[in-house]
Amino acid sequence: MFYDLTRKLLFTQDAEWSHDFTLNNLKRFANTPIENMWRQSVEAKPREVCGIEFKNPVGLAAGLDKNAECIDAFSAMGFGFIEVGTVTPKPQDGNPKPRMFRLPEANAIINRMGFNNHGVDALVSNVKQAKYNGVLGINIGKNKDTPNEKGKDDYITCMRKVFTYADYITVNISSPNTPGLRDLQYGEALDELLSSLKNEQLDLINHHNKQVPLFVKIAPDLDDIQVEQVTSSLIENNIDGVIATNTTLDRSDVQHLQYANEAGGLSGAPVKEKSTNVIQKINQLSNGSLPIIGVGGIDSDHAAQEKIAAGASLVQVYTGFIYKGPNLIKQIVNSL
Repeated sequence: MFYDLTRKLLFTQDAEWSHDFTLNNLKRFANTPIENMWRQSVEAKPREVCGIEFKNPVGLAAGLDKNAECIDAFSAMGFGFIEVGTVTPKPQDGNPKPRMFRLPEANAIINRMGFNNHGVDALVSNVKQAKYNGVLGINIGKNKDTPNEKGKDDYITCMRKVFTYADYITVNISSPNTPGLRDLQYGEALDELLSSLKNEQLDLINHHNKQVPLFVKIAPDLDDIQVEQVTSSLIENNIDGVIATNTTLDRSDVQHLQYANEAGGLSGAPVKEKSTNVIQKINQLSNGSLPIIGVGGIDSDHAAQEKIAAGASLVQVYTGFIYKGPNLIKQIVNSL
């Protein structure tokens, strides 16, 4: 009831304003008595993936808490793990506003934020101040003005700075909102990037005596041949896992709706089937050997079960969480 009323009020305002307003208040009132308005008890259903024990299989996807300012607030909602970012080496403003649009008829959002964030040093400072003791993923990217041929340097910079604070690190090469970024998902560019990051990961593991798995987040718009090539490259470079998937550029399911022609990535219910298909293909191609975190269109317990059945070990929510609220977490956990 509380969330239904809150959402109704927030949805009368601009999407990004509502996003910022909500995060500012979650940050402000975390670890205070007001936190009881969203705190809930969620059943423990531990799952071990990549040597990490997750207290339940439902996580918060990257993009909602880019600067790791609200970790404690989201923890109180019962997430089994939280992923913050995408973060870049240098702060950047992202793309011009407006850049976020709701499509409520489709339980969807279009965004072209463009990795707006305060930079990796600010994120690390926020992580250090959080009281959260659960599993934390940190999602890293490259700055917009960094050419692709030097992109690995940005990823390595971020890896080095977040390594000791992350339980796992996600390499985001699939956002459609940084020009040319998705080109890193293909061929020699992908192999070179993954090889460099794997070598850096091994050096950091030896230096810090700490295992931090490396996940790669991919797009839902890959065709069968591209999925096969990406899967092969992930396995050959001993990448620990994959997050499938990011937002889609496909508008076929929403073309009749307001804002459908806005540039950016589409998330929510319309990406559900595309995401599940990619998960299923990766699982088959890897013979189940590549751990998968499934994300995309999860707005119900049934949608989460589809991802698990397709081969995902864990799931993440974002847009479904915006539309359904914290109760979605408990609903999914109870069903798995």
